[in-house]
Amino acid sequence: MFILYDFIFLIFAIIYLPIYLFKGKLNHGFLNRFGFLSPGLGSDRPIWVHAVSVGEAILVRGLINELRLKYPGKRIIISTVTVTGNKIAKSIAIKNDLVVYLPLDFSFIVRKVIDKINPSVFIIAETEIWPNLISYLYKKKIPIITVNGRISDSSLKGYSVIKFLIKPILNKISLFCVQTQLDKERLLMLGANGERIKVTGNMKFDIIDREPKFKYSRETFGLSSDKKLLVLGSSHRGEERIILDSYKELLIEFPNLRLVIAPRHPERAKEVAGLVSLYGFTPVLISKPSLISQIKEAIAVFILDTVGELKSFYAMADIVFVGGSLVRKGGQNILEPASLGKPVIFGPHMFNFREIVQLFLNKKAAIMVNDSEELKIKIKELLVNPKIGISLVEASRGVLSDNQGATERNIRLINV
Repeated sequence: MFILYDFIFLIFAIIYLPIYLFKGKLNHGFLNRFGFLSPGLGSDRPIWVHAVSVGEAILVRGLINELRLKYPGKRIIISTVTVTGNKIAKSIAIKNDLVVYLPLDFSFIVRKVIDKINPSVFIIAETEIWPNLISYLYKKKIPIITVNGRISDSSLKGYSVIKFLIKPILNKISLFCVQTQLDKERLLMLGANGERIKVTGNMKFDIIDREPKFKYSRETFGLSSDKKLLVLGSSHRGEERIILDSYKELLIEFPNLRLVIAPRHPERAKEVAGLVSLYGFTPVLISKPSLISQIKEAIAVFILDTVGELKSFYAMADIVFVGGSLVRKGGQNILEPASLGKPVIFGPHMFNFREIVQLFLNKKAAIMVNDSEELKIKIKELLVNPKIGISLVEASRGVLSDNQGATERNIRLINV
């Protein structure tokens, strides 16, 4: 079976390696992926937590803090796949922890890494299937636990085609802590053992920062009390044009409205800046030191081109539109702006957050729009009638409060 998985993974590697090279994603930590780790791991059988990217890394912060309280003598190893996820993981780690990139899923590499780390437990955030990694952990009798597990529409479709390969891997996982009953049913359809599946809720409701600290403030950007700020968070290609169309029309009636665009992928910042210029606005990259002088020249559209600072702009906002939803990307997490007390709008393509979105819509705690015209109308309503925004925020607080506690439930099920 290892040989089969190695062959399959080799095919994917041959296809995707040139893409990684072209996109410049072979970073300085890439040697980790070939099994070269820092010396001095010791033999204390650490807890290994895997979080593929930024969202998952933020998600496990609270879980890791609780693990430290429950197992104070245990070292934590945090692995990621992406560079941005690695940066977040480093901000979570403390003195004796280790942050690494997940090894490539070749049997000879994962064996080397697992033997060296020798974890007491392997915890996966969300649902990632790495056949060789999971198989060797199972062979070494190391418990494998999935937290905040989910099976998306696309994953279900893909996994169903290769169910004969997925089923034996799923049954090597010791425990699935999943978000919803639907996720449990989908795992059962794929052949997972029902006795190992627990519905514990969505940990995303638990990552609300009770005392948030922000790098930026409205004063930094010359946003006086009479100005209103619209933030487009985690936008994808195609959405910036839609929001800029609406913004240009809204400015005629609301000249004090200002806009921040935060691309989901910060490397697109220059592309977005070019688009902003085409609309006749002054693009201002947040990372540029000439920020203040540019603000004074004309109506500026601010572009967030750094990682980990979106929350600061959500905190400044009067209205938030959450991206990935006007184009078919599945949406982005609406909980962060909602937790900061902001009226939240999103588009129709929120299938990656279907359950969360439905909770908000059922309680009239957020607004869904289908196109640019609806978007413009709803933003105008919020600007004209602040009571609508207040009502949305009050309802969203109730949704957030009613759905917290998944992290604590997961911790009770994790035994090392």
